[in-house]
Amino acid sequence: MPADQHQVIVFDVNETLSDLDSLRSRFEDIGVPGYLMPGWFAGVLRDGFALTAAGGYADFAAVARDGVRTVLSGLEGWSGDEEGAVQHVLDGFTQLDVHPDVPDGVRKLSDAGYRLTAMTNGSVDLAERLLGKAGLLHRFEALWDVRGPRCWKPAPAAYHHAVERARVQPDQAVLVAVHPWDIDGARRAGLAGAWLRRGACVYPQTMTRPNYSARDLRELADVLTAGRS
Repeated sequence: MPADQHQVIVFDVNETLSDLDSLRSRFEDIGVPGYLMPGWFAGVLRDGFALTAAGGYADFAAVARDGVRTVLSGLEGWSGDEEGAVQHVLDGFTQLDVHPDVPDGVRKLSDAGYRLTAMTNGSVDLAERLLGKAGLLHRFEALWDVRGPRCWKPAPAAYHHAVERARVQPDQAVLVAVHPWDIDGARRAGLAGAWLRRGACVYPQTMTRPNYSARDLRELADVLTAGRS
């Protein structure tokens, strides 16, 4: 389907809209090297995916808590208030900012008539806080999270949950994400996929290719709005 026939944009939130880099300092605050943060976040996604694949479910906060405990258990000599440390890291999600390119991109897509939504493996509450802080929440028609379908993206039901509530067919929606696994999942569920590279240069050959690829959300907005009637 041509870009000018897509009606709804479904944004991923964590890392796509939000910049997680500030969580490194949260790790350092509790005596954990900041460089362990990306591995921890990847482990949270892995465990959420694994639960979904096995037919189970836990929400993002529960899986993230377990992940911080695992990191702490692997640090020789670490001692302290484990639950306080875990909460300190998770509280960092309430302080996140959007990436610098996000406001311009969101405004341009909204002004062009796209219906903006989000489907996150995290929580609607945190997505609302993030977008509200950036002055962008009013640009979004709806926000959803995986507590609805009780399965994490990239399970097909997660994407179908979003498009069904937006009252469009899958091929009328575009999933925007920084993660190739999310693009692959959306494509397999019938949506178009737009990959934000954010410095990455290689898309995995084993995954379904994106319909669109852009350096950041500003560039993607230019692509999607070009010639839109």
